[in-house]
Amino acid sequence: MTAHLKDQLHGRKAKTGLERKYVKSSAELLVYQGQKINTHSEKQLEEEIRLLQERLEEERRVHMETETFLKKHQTSLDEKLEVWMERYERDMEDKQQELNSLRNKKANNLSQLQELAKKYRDIEQVVIEDRMEKEALRRKLEKEHMERDAATKIQSWWRGTLVRRGLGPYKKGKKPKSKEGKKGKKKK
Repeated sequence: MTAHLKDQLHGRKAKTGLERKYVKSSAELLVYQGQKINTHSEKQLEEEIRLLQERLEEERRVHMETETFLKKHQTSLDEKLEVWMERYERDMEDKQQELNSLRNKKANNLSQLQELAKKYRDIEQVVIEDRMEKEALRRKLEKEHMERDAATKIQSWWRGTLVRRGLGPYKKGKKPKSKEGKKGKKKK
């Protein structure tokens, strides 16, 4: 039984040794395989890091160029802004002076307009009064003319009546021709 047990022990030792060898080689292979995978992953990551560093460096360079360009552009725009602000202030002062000048001219023109309007009203009043006087004079002359025409017609009618009836200086008995001729000629 001891021999059998020794055999079993020896078999087990051999089996354990083989298993140990197998586990050891399997572990070494796993470690080797893990190292190889890690090395490969490490190389890929290092390559990725290198590419990212190159990109980062390019981004820094582009950023610096962009920043330099933008600073120059901002400086240029600041200068232009300053020039335009000066021009704006100068133009505003000029336009303000022009506006004040125009306001003064407007006030002067308004006062002149008011004076001229007053003169116009005064002259218009004089013209209206003159027209009224002329109209009254025309009516008076027209009335006098109508009265004179009416008086002449009445006088003509009366003289004609005297002559037809032979009354007054026109009696049929006496005919003073010289007087009659003179009176007939003095019609007015």
